[in-house]
Amino acid sequence: MEKNTPKSAPKAATNEGTFDISEIQELLKAFTKSNVNELKLEKGDFKITIRQGATGAVTMVAPAAPAPVVAPPIVAAPSAPVTPSAPAVPAAEEATNTIIIKSPMIGTFYRAAGPGKSPYVNVGDVIEKGNVICMVEAMKLFNEIESEISGRIVKVLVDDASPVEYDQPIFLVEPA
Repeated sequence: MEKNTPKSAPKAATNEGTFDISEIQELLKAFTKSNVNELKLEKGDFKITIRQGATGAVTMVAPAAPAPVVAPPIVAAPSAPVTPSAPAVPAAEEATNTIIIKSPMIGTFYRAAGPGKSPYVNVGDVIEKGNVICMVEAMKLFNEIESEISGRIVKVLVDDASPVEYDQPIFLVEPA
């Protein structure tokens, strides 16, 4: 076959330890259209890690020994600036009788069903097990998040329309 001859071999095939820039661009296009959150690839001593979501960055690690690098670091689709969203609960609040409700998925946190609508819950509201307390959008799907406990909302730990990670604290609840 013709593709086995050196003349038709791609540039990356001649140096098996690097990625060709066109390979990286194709990977980025396919990755941004997929529902994969992280992709790690290795070719020889050259490693590429691509992440989607809150970080939205591509990390490339070149080998320790000097080797030609075909492409400079590339940043994937620009993401919203990461704002501190209080992933840790202050020590004073941990000492009280409270339970942390955590995000069951990665996505965008919304306090209300839509713009201009009132929030599902506010600080001081009493909730029952099964009540919808917020919404998390993941890949254009809006998922209503229900409370697994009954109690009173003590604190909302995430700003509206902020990105959340899996298992990130989103509410502080005083159990009933």
